[in-house]
Amino acid sequence: QVAGGARVRVRPGERIPCDGEVTDGNSHVDQALVTGESVPVWKGPGDAVYAGTVNGHGVIELRATRPASDTTLARIIRMVGESQHHRAPTERFIDRFALYYTPLMFAVAAGVAVVPPLATGAGWEYWFYQGMLILLISCPCALVISTPVTIAAAITSAARQGALIKGGVHLEGLARLRVVALDKTGVVTRGEPDVRVIRPLGGRTESEVLARLLAVEMQSEHPLSRAVVRYARGRGVEPAAVADFRAVEGRGAEAVVDGDTFWVGSARYAREKTGRDPLRQELADMQRPGETVVVCGAGDDIWALVAIADQVRSEARESVSRLHALGLRSALLTGDNSETAATVAGRVGVSDVRAELLPEDKVAAVRDLGARYGPTGMVGDGINDSQALLAAQVGIALGGNATDVAVESADVVMLQADMRRIPLLVDHARRARSLIIENIALALGSKALFLAFMFFGAATLWMAVAADMGATLLVTFNGLRMLRRPPAQGGPSPDLALEGAGSRVWG
Repeated sequence: QVAGGARVRVRPGERIPCDGEVTDGNSHVDQALVTGESVPVWKGPGDAVYAGTVNGHGVIELRATRPASDTTLARIIRMVGESQHHRAPTERFIDRFALYYTPLMFAVAAGVAVVPPLATGAGWEYWFYQGMLILLISCPCALVISTPVTIAAAITSAARQGALIKGGVHLEGLARLRVVALDKTGVVTRGEPDVRVIRPLGGRTESEVLARLLAVEMQSEHPLSRAVVRYARGRGVEPAAVADFRAVEGRGAEAVVDGDTFWVGSARYAREKTGRDPLRQELADMQRPGETVVVCGAGDDIWALVAIADQVRSEARESVSRLHALGLRSALLTGDNSETAATVAGRVGVSDVRAELLPEDKVAAVRDLGARYGPTGMVGDGINDSQALLAAQVGIALGGNATDVAVESADVVMLQADMRRIPLLVDHARRARSLIIENIALALGSKALFLAFMFFGAATLWMAVAADMGATLLVTFNGLRMLRRPPAQGGPSPDLALEGAGSRVWG
């Protein structure tokens, strides 16, 4: 058992025993077991690795970030097990139907076998034979198995490619989506922002500001916090003494640093802390298209402005275009300022932009989209997205860097931060729904055809057995077609690799 915080050395060819962060060494790591990536991924200091993946040719040292019982692989196994308890509406309907259908057909078969001989004196042998024919052909095996085999195959296929669907109900939910809401940071953007510039105020130095900023941001999980931490460490800054850290969802964070309450966050949060509109002209001067300006200070005194840039994902525009091609609407939900949100939305082709949202505002936005357009999916990765993920018909947590809260709140967890997989996942769910309808039609159609044979006196017991077993096998094999890796949208080959991606694309 490896405890959190333990130091582990992994030699070439060994399986990595825990989730962790590389602290020393470089190597390629085969992550196919966890993420479905077919090409080993280069890992160096600061990169995350997963339990169960295989080290390549280098020696790496890592710090365990989770105990063995809570690794990504362990959580995948738990979620797959739990998915069996979240059954699809169609599956539940078929089971309820079979609950009444089966005894009813027993009664009909018994009536056919017994009533005519008793009522008319007809021969028992003939009518008993007819009753047996009805009993055999009415067996609901094919109908009952038509839905669960397809759902199980579709969920298994998705899991093999790094998308964990927590049950058939969410698979059907994906197929019914009419609009997809996208968080900005970490979904549309890479979630790996960099500090462009820090403007200290009040005669303070950058090092003085960074020491306090680092003390607060080291306690936070927000992507912008990681940018500040990287920037400060790159300049050799040591954090000040910190206590009583508190994250303020959708606004920022604060802590007691060197005896004073030091805060950092959005311009809205700065207004709340200072009671005035902070440095509007300075904010406008620092703001560049697509960038975020963070304000920090102590009490009602503003210490500095920090401009942070996060790159839009290279595949974002293509992914949004594919969503639109599937007939889905898209919306961008973010707590960032309106100018940055509009710039990012314009780059990726999203027309519905909702900015400066608190977590509860995102929930309201998701509900509004649902009321306007129909079933809504929400894609997010942060703590501040968790309420919106729960409010959506289908919540999707994107990427291996998604927070634990987002993963637990989501209905679908995508282990790779690749937006192209979102439209492919929706298409995958729609194909599963089509196969379910096809299977139900095959099951009922085969019975109707045999009853027609029976009506004309051409049916035999062996034909009934063959029809029942044949229909069951037919819908089973038809449902198992979902196990095959389907071709990528717009490409002829199931193994088509999208340009610039290390993993094969799946639908």
